[in-house]
Amino acid sequence: MASLNVGSLGDYLREQRRTAQLSLRQLADAAGVSNPYLSQIERGLRKPSAEVLQQVAKALRISAETLYVRAGILDEKEREELETRAVILADPSINERQKQVLLQIYDSFRKENAAEAAVAAALAARTAEADQVVGATGVTETPAGAPDAPDA
Repeated sequence: MASLNVGSLGDYLREQRRTAQLSLRQLADAAGVSNPYLSQIERGLRKPSAEVLQQVAKALRISAETLYVRAGILDEKEREELETRAVILADPSINERQKQVLLQIYDSFRKENAAEAAVAAALAARTAEADQVVGATGVTETPAGAPDAPDA
């Protein structure tokens, strides 16, 4: 889970409120929170719960996930995944079975890409380790199983 970033959350909320042309009091009423509490959130003095963020997002007609990311409750990748799922589930032009199939395909692609990224990261770490061995010893041989470096 990401760390709480209240300052940028407050600035973002204030910007969204002003864009929606709502006073602090109007937004507080629409979200069902007190005016002083909302003011403290905007000034970065309070850390709102996910429930309060959801109420504020609904009042502002913006994505609650966006506020969760700003507050550090959700990271960006999680938000993107949730939004993708929400779009698929909300599409009225496809039936429930098709939605479930699409979500299964989406999950399989995400797993496949995560596995490929893990292999690439392991290879990069092994290559970096080999480079450190060469740099520290001056030996130009590569460890067993590491790719050979091209001759200069």
